Amino acid sequence: MNTAVSVDVPLVSVRGLKTYFFSDEGTVKAVDGASFDVYPGRTLGIVGESGCGKSVTARSILRIVEEPGRIVDGQIILHREAARGDRDLEQVARQQPELDLVKLRPNGREIRSIRTGLIAYVFQEPMTSFSPVHTIGNQIVEAIQVHRRVGKREARERGIDLLRRVGIPRAHERMDEYAFQLSGGLRQRAMIAMALSCDPKLLIADEPTTALDVTTQAQILDLLWDLQEQNGMAIILITHNLGVVAEMADDVVVMYLGRVVEQGPVDDIFYAPKHPYTQLLLQSIPSVHSTPREELPTISGSIPHPYSRPHGCPFHPRCPSFMRGVCDVREPELLSVTEHQRVSCFLYQPASANGAAEAVSTDSHAG
Repeated sequence: MNTAVSVDVPLVSVRGLKTYFFSDEGTVKAVDGASFDVYPGRTLGIVGESGCGKSVTARSILRIVEEPGRIVDGQIILHREAARGDRDLEQVARQQPELDLVKLRPNGREIRSIRTGLIAYVFQEPMTSFSPVHTIGNQIVEAIQVHRRVGKREARERGIDLLRRVGIPRAHERMDEYAFQLSGGLRQRAMIAMALSCDPKLLIADEPTTALDVTTQAQILDLLWDLQEQNGMAIILITHNLGVVAEMADDVVVMYLGRVVEQGPVDDIFYAPKHPYTQLLLQSIPSVHSTPREELPTISGSIPHPYSRPHGCPFHPRCPSFMRGVCDVREPELLSVTEHQRVSCFLYQPASANGAAEAVSTDSHAG
């Protein structure tokens, strides 16, 4: 764990983040008010079904959301302690102790110094991230030289060392190969090596084990764990695989339709889930206690079309605990239910829920 930064102080704080995509057909609220903290030396798992806004949330942090999407509200606060060791950021931090990344120009000097230099991104499919006409080594060397004042020879030696660290055999030879010449597991390792080229304080891994066999998945997860132990960096792990989250994460954020519906320490989420969506997600995965050949429970329905979001709680059309006149009227707030656990559900807001039900009843009588 990194001792240079207090784990009591978040590295990054996301507050009320809203990232929308605008088109002629309508507005897609990909992220709709997400809030969470990322702490040094800890792994935050962001989980949820496909289309819940996990990847857009991560891309928003680095300001790499593609058109027609843009951040319309919220803050992404980079705390000043994170700037230690980066000269450009230290100068900015002296003037502005807490840097709001939302206010930076997407292609400006400050955000470019943060990308890779402070916050690195391992994309879901490395084959589309590497250039097909440049060698792995050329791309790693370029990433190092962009953020570090070193010569090409020194950058190449660092690149070879990084490939060795991530477990790629014959690293000096692999530096001169192209992405298509590597297996899926080696490409993923090379992508991690390039992300680590400038010792980032935060590594965002977007579905890092997708399309990999079970053995390779385990190796990649062990690699991330070892690198975190060595560097003390924070990790945001985006995945729909709850088994990966159970093994890797310290804290968990559960997202549904662009909103955070539950968050807390991994043990609290897995052993005492509060939100019906979290409970159903956990029930839908097999365990050692499952009855052989028994069909696993599923979540009824599907995620609503992005252009026709339901009124009230976004999960209420699929929720087994749906309360008519409450859940379909307004959205619940994300409130603390235990010391470390927060949930957005009217089951844990009885006063608010009763007030909403009474309001609906009064309106119906008045009609």
